[in-house]
Amino acid sequence: MRSPKLAALELRRFGRGRLPRAALVAILLLPLLYGALYLWSFWDPYGRLDRLPVALVNEDAGATADGEKVHAGDDIVAGLRESEVFDWREVSAEEARAGVEDGRYYLSLTMPEDFSRRIASSEGDTPETSALKVRTNDANNYIVGQISRSVFSEVRMAASTKASRSFLDNIFISFSDIHGATAEAADGADTLKGGLGKAEKGSQDLADGLKDAKEGSGDLSSGLHKLSTGAGDLEEGSAKVAEGTRALAEKVDRIAGTVGPFLEKNEQGIGDTARSVADAAATIRKNLGTLEERAPGAATGAREAHDTLAESYRTRCAAAGTGDMGDASAVDPVCADLKPALDAAAEVADLADGLDTLVSDRAEELKGLDGHLADLEKQARALAEHAPRLSEDLDEAVAKIDALDKGAAQVAAGARKLNTGLGTAESGAVDLDSGVGDLKTGAEDLNGGMFKLVDGSGELAVGLHDGAARIPDYDQGERDDRTQVMADPVRLASESLHKAPNYGTGFAPYFIPLSLWVGAMVAYMVIAPLNRRALAAGGSAWRIALAGWLPVLGIGAAQVTALMAVLHWLVGLEMARAAGTVGFLFLVTGCFAAIVQWLNARFGAAGRILVLAVLMLQLTSAGGTYPVQTSPGFFQAIHPFLPMSYVVEALRRLITGGGLGPVWQACAVLAAFTLGALALTALSARRKQVWTLDRLHPELSL
Repeated sequence: MRSPKLAALELRRFGRGRLPRAALVAILLLPLLYGALYLWSFWDPYGRLDRLPVALVNEDAGATADGEKVHAGDDIVAGLRESEVFDWREVSAEEARAGVEDGRYYLSLTMPEDFSRRIASSEGDTPETSALKVRTNDANNYIVGQISRSVFSEVRMAASTKASRSFLDNIFISFSDIHGATAEAADGADTLKGGLGKAEKGSQDLADGLKDAKEGSGDLSSGLHKLSTGAGDLEEGSAKVAEGTRALAEKVDRIAGTVGPFLEKNEQGIGDTARSVADAAATIRKNLGTLEERAPGAATGAREAHDTLAESYRTRCAAAGTGDMGDASAVDPVCADLKPALDAAAEVADLADGLDTLVSDRAEELKGLDGHLADLEKQARALAEHAPRLSEDLDEAVAKIDALDKGAAQVAAGARKLNTGLGTAESGAVDLDSGVGDLKTGAEDLNGGMFKLVDGSGELAVGLHDGAARIPDYDQGERDDRTQVMADPVRLASESLHKAPNYGTGFAPYFIPLSLWVGAMVAYMVIAPLNRRALAAGGSAWRIALAGWLPVLGIGAAQVTALMAVLHWLVGLEMARAAGTVGFLFLVTGCFAAIVQWLNARFGAAGRILVLAVLMLQLTSAGGTYPVQTSPGFFQAIHPFLPMSYVVEALRRLITGGGLGPVWQACAVLAAFTLGALALTALSARRKQVWTLDRLHPELSL
C-alpha cells in the first residue's frame, strides 16, 4: 500500500467516534491558543495605555519672568491630559507615593514646587535645571516602567524644548537689541570720527598757537624782568623823591611859618626893592653893553695916554737926571708929580688891557650874564608886581608843596606796590613761560595722539559697521523659526521602510511558528510517527516515514489555514504577501512535522521531551523578541543551526514587506531540514523493523 493511502487510513480513524473527532478538532485548534489567542492578548498594548491609572502630582507654585506669569506645571498637566497617554489622576504627593507602593497606580509623575522658578531662571543670572520626578514600582509591572521611561522622556523633551524656546527667544531679542545698539554705536563712531578730525585740526591750531604763545611768554618774561628792574629803581628813586619832598615840605612849612608874617608886613618894601633890583639890573645890563663896546677903545686910549705920558716923562725928566726915570723926580719937581701920574697911567693901561682882554675872553659869559640880568630884571619886576600878594602866593605855594609831598609819598607807595607786583608778575611770567612750554609740548603730543585717534576712530567705525552687519536682527517670524529650530535642532527623521502597524503584527513572525511547532508536537501525540501497519507489513523505510509524516502535514495545513484565517479576519493581521505567507507556512509546518516525527520515531517517549527542548532552544535563539545579538553567546552560536531562526526572518519579510532574499534562503533551509528529518526517520523505521528486547520491554513508556 502506498504512503498516501496509508496516511488517509490514519486520518480516517479519527472519524470513527466522537472522541477521536474531538481530538482532531482540538489538534486543529491548538495553534490558535498559541498563535491567535496569544497575539490577540497583547495585539496593541501601546494603543491602550490610556487605561493605566497613573498618579499626577502638580506642586508647582509658578513663577514670574519678565513681568509675565509662568505656570510650567499647569502647562505640562494640560498637555498630558490632551495626549491621553495614561489615565492621569491628579492626587497629592502622599497619595501618589502610597498608590504606587500598593499597586493602585502603576507610576507617578510629580512637578516640584520650584519647577516654574527653575525654568524661568534661564532668563536670569543663575540659571538652574528643573526636574520632573517619576516614581515607578517594578513589582507592579516591569514593562509599564519601561514604557513610562520612553513616554516621560518625550514629556521631558517637550518641556525642555518649550523652556529652550523661551530662553532662545530672549537671546534673539537680545541680538536685535545688540544689533540696534551696535548700529547706533557705529553712527556715533562716525560722528566721533568727524569730531576727532575737527579736534585734530584744533589741536594742530592749538599747538601752533601755543608755539606763538611760548615766544610771547618768553618776551613777556624778559620784559617783565626789565620792568621789575626798572620798578626797583623807580621804587628807590620815588622813595628818595618822597624823602626830598618831605624834607622840602617840612622846611617850607618852617620858613613859611617865619617868612609869612614878614612878607605880610613888608609887601610894599619888597615891591620897591624888587623894582630897584630890576632897575639896577637894567642899568648893569646897559653898562655891560657900554663896557663891551668901549672896553677896546678904553684899553687903546689908556695905553696911548700911558705911552704919551711916559714919553713926556722921559723927555723932560730923563734929560734932567742921569737918564734914570726913577731919579728924575729929585731933580725936577714936575717930574716928581709926573712920576705918580705915569705909574697910575701904567696901571690904568694895564687895567684897561685886562678889562679889554676880559671882555674879549668872557664875551659868552657876559652874554650869559646879560641873560641872567634880564631874567633877574624880569623876575624882579614880576616880584614887584606880585609883592602886594606875596603872602597869599606863599600860602598857595606851601599848599602845593604839601600836595607835592603827599603825591610823592603816594608815588613812592605805588612804586613799592608796582615793584612787588612786577616781581610777582615776573615770577608768574617765568612760570607762565615754563607752563606754556609744557602746554606746547603737550599740545604737540595731543596733536599726535589726536591723529592716532582719528585713525583709530575710523577703524572703530568700520569695525562697528561690520559688527552691526554681522549681528542678526530678526523680526518676530524669523525669531520664531530660529527658536523652534535651535530649541529642537535635531529631530528624529524616522522612516520605517516596512512599518508594522502594531505590537501584535511585529510579534506575529515569532508566535506563528511557535504555534505550528506546538501543533505538530501535539499531533504526534495522537498519531504514531511510524505507521504501524506499514511497519508490520514490512514496507520500505521511506514509505513508512512518509506514511507517518503525511497525516500530520495535512493536519498542519489545516492548522495554518485556520490560524491565518482567524489572525487576518478576527484579530486584524495585515500581510504584505498573504498568499506567500500561507504557502511558506505550509512548508514550515511540513518541516516542523518532519523534525518532530524523527525525534519521536528515533527516541520514542524521550523524543517528546526532546521536542520541547528543541522548541525552547529555538524560542530563545530565534531573535523573535530582541535581536539575537543582544542574547548571550550560547544562543548566538546555535542561532544559525535551528530552523525557526530562518522562519522568523522570512515571515517578517512576508508579513511587513521587504526583500525576499531571506524568504528564499529560509525555503532552502527548511527543505533541507525536511528532507534530512525524513531521511533520519526512514533510517529509524528501518531499525524499527527489527525487534529487540528494548522494543519489547522499553525502559520508559508515555
